[in-house]
Amino acid sequence: MAQRSSSSASSARRAVTAGTLAGTGIAVGVWAGKRVQSFINEPRPDSMIDWERSRRIATNMNRGESLTASERAALDTYYRGLVDACVPIVSDYTGTTLPEGERATYAFDRVDWINANLVAFERMFDPIEELNPGKGRKNVAARVWNGVNQSVLSYEIGLLLGYMARRVLGQYDLALLGREPLSSGKLYYVEPNIRGIESKLKLPREDFRMWLALHETTHAFEFEAHPWVREHFNAMLDRYMDFLKQDADQLRQGVQGVRSIISRATSSSDGKSSSWIEAFMNAEQRALFNEMQAMMCVIEGYSNHVMNAVGRDLLKSYDLISRRFEERQGQRSQADQIFARLTGLDVKMEQYRAGERFVDDVVAMKGHVFAHRVWDRPENLPTMDEIRNPATWIDRIEANDTWAPATLAGSAVTSGS
Repeated sequence: MAQRSSSSASSARRAVTAGTLAGTGIAVGVWAGKRVQSFINEPRPDSMIDWERSRRIATNMNRGESLTASERAALDTYYRGLVDACVPIVSDYTGTTLPEGERATYAFDRVDWINANLVAFERMFDPIEELNPGKGRKNVAARVWNGVNQSVLSYEIGLLLGYMARRVLGQYDLALLGREPLSSGKLYYVEPNIRGIESKLKLPREDFRMWLALHETTHAFEFEAHPWVREHFNAMLDRYMDFLKQDADQLRQGVQGVRSIISRATSSSDGKSSSWIEAFMNAEQRALFNEMQAMMCVIEGYSNHVMNAVGRDLLKSYDLISRRFEERQGQRSQADQIFARLTGLDVKMEQYRAGERFVDDVVAMKGHVFAHRVWDRPENLPTMDEIRNPATWIDRIEANDTWAPATLAGSAVTSGS
């Protein structure tokens, strides 16, 4: 009797448990159904990326240390004065001059920087919006799929911008992929980040900011004293966006399209892909990507070269700033290193350092006037292989050109178009 009673009790417990689980499952199902329905009905832009959501994600990561209106106005004037002081110094070293006109110079907080760069990001994605597979679709499955894709992309862009907004010190912003005629770019200085590094590394305020201004002002010379640079880089960006459009169109084919793109990574055997991003590219895409990377290496490397070459004689604390910045590169947190690997930013930074070594080595072997020939015309830009082996670039330029350096004392190096 006791055994039967125990068996009955056990059965009753199992029945209660089953009933509870069933009830819980029903409750979860009802809740999930409501969440899905809410997700389906949630208002969202009919686009691949919800730019306002990206903005919220990025700005929520960077709410502190905003600039007041009076601080911003005073700092705008301060940084404009630094740029004005840098222009003749950079002009004297590079032998080039800027077109007439005032450089638009602004002090930013992190949210300012996010807002400015979101505009650029949105413009860059415009060409592939027409291939948005969920655009205009009314059925539930398409709306859910489009919503999930949009959420992921919006989050990734917001996270990337939020992360970068905490680290960028200065930026030369030249409107790329724009329809407007060439004009002077904008110079941004992200004041909270500059203050943070200045404090953390115990750097002298005036020398450190002049050091940064030299770098950013050199970017203005690269693009504005040589108009072909912007046109050439724009042409590469156009080609890159065309590749993205082709991939987006392929993904619209469903599973087969996804398999085709994934097969690029699994079948790649050249062993040269330096990041996971490149692994998913075909040979033509990778060649263009390397061409763009090589150009960015030269742009950043040359600016660093000028900053250092001029700074040695101009700034009393040059050695201190240079040494502590170099040490800072090796002191990134584990989280920073992981994020950099996932986004490819670690590869980018290493390539920029390679660009600086390339310029420094060419200057050491042939002098600055010869090194400045990278700005003569697109054909003079080095490849990534030449950046790693500057002597091969020197040989090519000497073999393929009838160029001769200016011989008049103090004469400027003029750029070809």
